Amino acid sequence: MRKLACAATVALVVLAGCGSDEAAQTVTEERTVVEQAPAETVTKTVKEKAKPKPTAAPAEAASDTITVPDVVGENHQYAQDTMQAAGLYNLDERDATGQDRLLLWDRNWVVVSQNPPAGTEVDEDATITLSAKKEGE
Repeated sequence: MRKLACAATVALVVLAGCGSDEAAQTVTEERTVVEQAPAETVTKTVKEKAKPKPTAAPAEAASDTITVPDVVGENHQYAQDTMQAAGLYNLDERDATGQDRLLLWDRNWVVVSQNPPAGTEVDEDATITLSAKKEGE
């Protein structure tokens, strides 16, 4: 039994080393395709040549622009959620009174201005500044 296992291992190693370079470069990919006809479902196996992987990094695609939503008059938490839903995550928040207070409890602050203004087209990594005051100020 041991001799048979050794012989099989040697045979595999020898066969693996005997392939040509051309055979090594031809790579196929196997996938299962399900086709449905009105009365029956047919499953077949399709072999395709695998797409070669690019060797150089592709040029960076230009990023799409995003229209800045209007959040003036909204509570600060809602304004943050709206900006993030639009795809804008680089948010700068400021105390509009000039007292440099931190906006710790976002729901009791109201946005009084934003920069850039609503409707402006910006890249997704643009900084959006939201200036807010506490409710009732």
